[in-house]
Amino acid sequence: MKTIFFDTETTGNTEKDFLCQIAYKAGNESFTEMYKPPMKIPPEASAVHHISNRMIEDKPSFAESGDLTKIKKLFEDTDSVVVAHNAPFDLMMIKKESIVPKQFICTLRLARYLDPDEKIERYNLQYLRYLLDLDDTAQAHDAMGDVVVLEKLFERLKKKVMEEENLGEAEAIEKMIEISSHPSLLKSFKFGKHNGKQIEEVARIDRGYLEWLLSQKLDGDEIDEDWIYTLRHYLGK
Repeated sequence: MKTIFFDTETTGNTEKDFLCQIAYKAGNESFTEMYKPPMKIPPEASAVHHISNRMIEDKPSFAESGDLTKIKKLFEDTDSVVVAHNAPFDLMMIKKESIVPKQFICTLRLARYLDPDEKIERYNLQYLRYLLDLDDTAQAHDAMGDVVVLEKLFERLKKKVMEEENLGEAEAIEKMIEISSHPSLLKSFKFGKHNGKQIEEVARIDRGYLEWLLSQKLDGDEIDEDWIYTLRHYLGK
């Protein structure tokens, strides 16, 4: 099985956005490139990844670049498993480019799964990078920089799965694929008026808040499968 670590930088974080950079690492092969998306990169996105419209104005689109065929073949190979942090978002971005991997691992869902008591305050890649002392040299919010951190996080999580589940490496990867294949069930709020409370408790004392939050998630453009799944679970829907 071939493990491919990848990341995209995009015009934003909603269903309406597109990739403007992709990077991956597969064994000894590393690749990164920028492309001109079918919409302008808004300043909010540039402020995160520092890719400006000027930087990509002479770049081809991903579809016209010649890279699509190579990446599609690699990612869609039946022996390949792609790895990303918050994989549903990156998978949505590359699906717009007609790339649909057969297998994937989401390190965000794995981090949550391996922290059942929710002792970790946040699960975003950069927070985990410094919490777990994974790397202090890679450039943050750059596609290849994030891939470097992602690979180290994956190895840490794989080792923990092997230890806690008493599995060999191949079995652990299969377990990681299975965990990644369905949304995470969250247990507590780490934002808003119920910050720090268990969601199960809030369902009893303020069901209306969960109903409101679910409607916000369903009506919004952001990809938030884990929260939608969680809210529906506690609301019995």
